Amino acid sequence: MTEEIIQVAKRDATGKSASRSLRKQGLIPAVIYGLNEPPVAVAISPKTVARIIASETGLNSMIHFQREGTEIKRHVIIKDVQRDPVTGRLSHVDFMRVDPTHKVRVHVPIRLQGTPLGVKEGGILDFTHREIEVECLPSFIPPHVDVNVEHLQVGDSLRLDQITLDAHLTVIGDAHNVICSVKGKQAEEEVAAPAEGAAEAPAAEAAAPAAEAPKAKK
Repeated sequence: MTEEIIQVAKRDATGKSASRSLRKQGLIPAVIYGLNEPPVAVAISPKTVARIIASETGLNSMIHFQREGTEIKRHVIIKDVQRDPVTGRLSHVDFMRVDPTHKVRVHVPIRLQGTPLGVKEGGILDFTHREIEVECLPSFIPPHVDVNVEHLQVGDSLRLDQITLDAHLTVIGDAHNVICSVKGKQAEEEVAAPAEGAAEAPAAEAAAPAAEAPKAKK
């Protein structure tokens, strides 16, 4: 997103009643915290938050806030979003202050590109790790990491250390974690077969005593 200064209003009242009152005004409660400063309760338009989430950088967008009626400005990123379990509407947002000159750790989704050769031959793609944790400056947070998997054949797997990442990103965690793999369809069926046989055996054993029971005397 381009650098945009978003106005947010500080809120003094908290609790369910205050939140209901905010929503009637077309706003939702939010909290800004981080950088060893006290947390601040604010109100923000859910439409603004939805627009940020729907942008190219999505949840990893760096946002420039200004406290309404003051000269206080802060760069923040979204750390948590809460939604109404019934309607799915935004109900609360947590923002974390960031320093543009200091690195942060964020989770970035992985997008697989292309259809593996093994899948074209009847294999099954197992997408194990759908996001990775990286460390970088806020301005270099990617919206996602694209990984090409077209070359994968049946039996192949792709580890995190086998993909090319931007030089500004540092992977956090085990770089040997498997992102995805292609399993053969036949192998899947062989694994399922013993389980089905095991399930049928007890049923047959249970039926046996009933079939061998002596007939009642007349």
